[in-house]
Amino acid sequence: MEEAFKGRVLLGLSLVSLIFIVSTVASCSKVGQLQKVRQQENERRFDAEANLDKLTKNMSANDQKLATLAQDLDSAKTELDTVKKTLLQEQLVNQSLKEELAKVNKLKETLEENLKEALVANKISLTPKPKK
Repeated sequence: MEEAFKGRVLLGLSLVSLIFIVSTVASCSKVGQLQKVRQQENERRFDAEANLDKLTKNMSANDQKLATLAQDLDSAKTELDTVKKTLLQEQLVNQSLKEELAKVNKLKETLEENLKEALVANKISLTPKPKK
């Protein structure tokens, strides 16, 4: 009986040991899978951080470009305003010159009329009067 009891205990311990071995192997397998998942997650995080860093640098560069373009736009607006003012002044000067030219032309016509009248009057006075 003792041997049967020892055999049963030995069989029970063997089964318990076998269960522990199987559970240990299963646990190690599960740990290996979890490590792979963890490694993949770490790689994804690293890639995401690298992309974020790259995007941040691009965004910073774009902000600088935007600031430069805004300054260029402001200077272009200033130049445009200056050109508009200059154009307006030139137009005013041209209008003034046109008015002056019109006055000079009118004076010229008046002088020509006066000159014609003076020549006619001079011819009349220079022509000899017939003697009677």
